[in-house]
Amino acid sequence: MARILTVPPHLKSRALLMTVYAAGLRRSEVARLRVNDIDSARMTITVHQGKGQKDRVVMLSPVLLQTLRQYCRHAKPKQWLFPGENPDQPISDNDIFGVFHNAVRRAGITKKVSPHSLRHYSASRTITE
Repeated sequence: MARILTVPPHLKSRALLMTVYAAGLRRSEVARLRVNDIDSARMTITVHQGKGQKDRVVMLSPVLLQTLRQYCRHAKPKQWLFPGENPDQPISDNDIFGVFHNAVRRAGITKKVSPHSLRHYSASRTITE
């Protein structure tokens, strides 16, 4: 998992994959994150309209916060945390899929994995990891 998260050459790709993993988000959830959904004071991420059209709040890890701050200083996203080609639109699920598979290829992983694998691996970690 560490290789997948560290091989992307672009900060946006690395921040995106780390967000999926650290917060245990689905592709559609990370795509629709807005800049103001990150609450560094409470160390939370608000997910709007997740599975079942329900809102929820997930924990924000200090490592992810540091990466997101670095990404935001560099990319300066306005509305969407991870904008698509058109800055007024969020990144597409297909683009997230492509970012993940490029990272898997660069990491030299041959096992069949999907972006949802990050979510599953995140859920299986113990609280001390």
